[in-house]
Amino acid sequence: MSEVLKASGVRRSYNEAGNEMIVIDDVSFSVNSGERVAIIGASGSGKSTLLNILGGLDKPDSGDVSVAGEALYQVSEVRRSAIRNRHLGFVYQFHHLLNEFSALENVAMPLVLGRHSVAEARKAAEELLEQVGMGHRLKHKPGKLSGGERQRVAIARALVCKPACVLMDEPTGNLDRHTAQEVENCLDQLNRESGTAFVTVTHDLALARRMDRAVEIVDGRLQPWLFD
Repeated sequence: MSEVLKASGVRRSYNEAGNEMIVIDDVSFSVNSGERVAIIGASGSGKSTLLNILGGLDKPDSGDVSVAGEALYQVSEVRRSAIRNRHLGFVYQFHHLLNEFSALENVAMPLVLGRHSVAEARKAAEELLEQVGMGHRLKHKPGKLSGGERQRVAIARALVCKPACVLMDEPTGNLDRHTAQEVENCLDQLNRESGTAFVTVTHDLALARRMDRAVEIVDGRLQPWLFD
């Protein structure tokens, strides 16, 4: 398996009332193609901060992150955005779909913005929505979809550009247990079929146990989390 994501010596701190608060402390971490990894930890432990650094959204104080072999923080913001758009997908607890557009339009949009033809983008979006069980809701806008359906659309949008890795922040945190399990089953199937890696920040230990491995943030550092 090839390495699709790698953090090397990443450190991130914030200044709070004149005092330095270290959130991420010398973290090194890698993810292989097709691998599913959970990042767990207490509230405020730095999980989302680490995910944002891995995704090129928050620059570390020191260290670097490589995506598909290219260093994110040694290139211009324009190049970093291009790497992010080409190789990474993002799924959040709240779907962040555009309410004025249909499910099909929401999923097609990243391809259209990436200068694919509208016809090509719509075809790819329709195929992926079929794959996540939303083929019957293509024309529905987010306000007409359930929470689980909206999250399936968000997952399809994250995958439509065929990224090497999808970064997810509490992807089932806003769903009831039954709906969450349906979304988790969908993610498992997509992982098997696409070979895309998934890195998931979660409080949900049941979701973490479904991953290939899990790591825990403790005092700003990563340590293996042993499945019980």
